[in-house]
Amino acid sequence: MAAPLAVRRASRWQDSVRLLLLIDAAAKPPAQDEDVPAATAGVVHTQVRLQKLDFWVRYPDYLAFELMNEYETAPDEEGLLSLASDILDSEEPDLRRFPMLRHKFGAFEELDDALAPLVERGLIRKTQVLGRSGQKRVVEHVYFLLERGREVARSLVQDAPALEWYVKRTQLVVALVDGLGGTQIKNRQYLLSDYADTPWRQYISPITEQARARLRELKAAAQMPVSDVAQEAS
Repeated sequence: MAAPLAVRRASRWQDSVRLLLLIDAAAKPPAQDEDVPAATAGVVHTQVRLQKLDFWVRYPDYLAFELMNEYETAPDEEGLLSLASDILDSEEPDLRRFPMLRHKFGAFEELDDALAPLVERGLIRKTQVLGRSGQKRVVEHVYFLLERGREVARSLVQDAPALEWYVKRTQLVVALVDGLGGTQIKNRQYLLSDYADTPWRQYISPITEQARARLRELKAAAQMPVSDVAQEAS
């Protein structure tokens, strides 16, 4: 039987900073007819999308696996394989992992505690969109990045250079699925059985060694002459 996953928890400050940087990276300009608070710099729609993006920040090995998926669909993009290699050839999958529980709709963690300091300091605003009149069911969470929040997010690295990793990583994660909604990202993450088969309310286990084995295979295939690749395929 596999050893239980050691649960490494981030501090509230770490969670708040990570989410601020992620919201800054993911925020889009509001639509012209969208009702937004004053001094809004950008908007992130749906908690599902924010949670799924956060999962890839918190699980570098899963992110590397997804980069390899992208590489296999576009082999000319060799930079994708290099990015996956940078992650997996380092200690990052262990040092940067902060486990998440699997819930009904995939990786999930309550965000209120981490977002509260950002709201209190006027960096973000958040709201809930309810269902039709008379219904109390929340159909969407919306996160507004305020101008002050963008200023703070982009000045953090000057005050704490160690945070540059989070700035670059959140930007990479957002760029990887630019234009996709939360449900589309969730469906992509469910394609990995290690993720999908995790029992509800259990922490999602790492796939570091599986990802490293796949990386070795892709690197070996990339170095094969074209004639050898054709022979292997036949």
